[in-house]
Amino acid sequence: MKATATAHRDFTISKIDKRIYGAFLEHLGRAIYSGIYEPDHPTADSDGMRKDVIDLVKELDVPVVRYPGGNFVSAYNWEDGIGPKEDRPVRLDLAWHTSESNEVGVHEFADWCTSVGTEMMLAVNLGSRGLDAARNFVEYVNHPGGSYWSDLRRKNGREEPWDVKLWCLGNEMDGPWQIGHKDAAEYGKLAAETAKAIRAFDSSLELVVCGSSHSGMPSYPDWEATVLEHTYDVVDYISLHMYFANHEKKTDNYLSLTHKLEAYIDTVAGVIQFVKAKRRSKKDVYISFDEWNVWYHSNQQDREILDGNNGWPHAPALLEDIYNFEDVLQVGLIINTFIRRSNVVKIACIAQLVNVIAPIMTERGGPAWRQTIYYPYYFASRFGRGTALELAVRCPTYDSEHYSEVPYADVAAVHTDDDGVTVFVVSRHPDTEIELDIDMLGFDQLQVIDHQILAHGDLQATNTSERQDAVAPKAGSGAKFANGRLSVTLPAYSYQMIRLAR
Repeated sequence: MKATATAHRDFTISKIDKRIYGAFLEHLGRAIYSGIYEPDHPTADSDGMRKDVIDLVKELDVPVVRYPGGNFVSAYNWEDGIGPKEDRPVRLDLAWHTSESNEVGVHEFADWCTSVGTEMMLAVNLGSRGLDAARNFVEYVNHPGGSYWSDLRRKNGREEPWDVKLWCLGNEMDGPWQIGHKDAAEYGKLAAETAKAIRAFDSSLELVVCGSSHSGMPSYPDWEATVLEHTYDVVDYISLHMYFANHEKKTDNYLSLTHKLEAYIDTVAGVIQFVKAKRRSKKDVYISFDEWNVWYHSNQQDREILDGNNGWPHAPALLEDIYNFEDVLQVGLIINTFIRRSNVVKIACIAQLVNVIAPIMTERGGPAWRQTIYYPYYFASRFGRGTALELAVRCPTYDSEHYSEVPYADVAAVHTDDDGVTVFVVSRHPDTEIELDIDMLGFDQLQVIDHQILAHGDLQATNTSERQDAVAPKAGSGAKFANGRLSVTLPAYSYQMIRLAR
């Protein structure tokens, strides 16, 4: 089977905001406690943070991490996580039916972000709280000193402000499951007033307003239109969330779900343009896709805790999907979609980073390791920074039960900041190799400097603490660049990265 594509140096989609390779950490399950923070762990640093996890996160080069939620933030008092740890209250978390010790708060999280080389993306509670608590949180985090909240931060051990630029105005406020759920008009008005107050403090801050929790919500896409009509002039991004599942156990259907993702992004992009035109605005609002991942493997086992049948445990194992090779292909497809939609998607956060539907897993007191999905995320984050290229792809297609004309070869390409090109390719074909040729016009004197491939005979293969590299990339040998053309063979069901440089 053959597929072709054409890339031209001057035909581009957009400069990629590096924050599309962001991540998310919520006070949920073992994401924080025994995920990043485990004071008794053999590798723990002086702050109680696991160094083995720090090393794996640093390897990913994560540009931004959203915190502290998620559903958790909608009933969270940020003040519970500051001051001496022995004085911090234990609270019941209604979102996940667990107890929260508050051993980790904004100070600890900020120090961890410094240790892994990432920036904070903080969320304020617009569920059980509102404008006043939000503005106080921003002042505590960002004001140099001489005010009540900034001086309290200094008293708590942080002299200089953290200068956090990116703030989320609540989380999934369209969802009836959310503490403090609101309708679109109610939330839009609150978000607008909160944004105005935050901008009165610092007009340069970037603000994210809540869009639909997923494209199946009854209020979608009216929610986006109503919320943006209230907030368009005072926010910079609208958030979208989507999770991917293969409950049907049909790989062809599963790997076609990025068609749904593309439609979701394109629809909301259209709503943004509609509101912009309606308001006669010259301002642009973009998408922050700040929750996305595969999530379904752990659903059944989580029911007992989430239904409240196990009391209020602290940091139980929740949402701990064990990812397989099939999920590698899905994650690769999702990231390729974000690259191709980088003109409108400027921020994206894999949900989450450690233990909870995450690329990194840990055992309490034991090892940390890379789940299968770690690798496509790693390759894109490390080598997918630059400008997305507009590709003309000609490829055989198939029809799934839900979508038509799904291409067997999914391709994204990035003109990198060092004047090279990185190509990411996923083969959806179950049993046939695809010979892919890409004409790369305007790119002279390139050569293949790195070729990595993820392929496995068992779609259900997983990485475990005992077999951490059961699914891992291997160096490819078949990619060739000659006479302005890149040629590569795509094995059935595979993910590949090819890097070209002068």
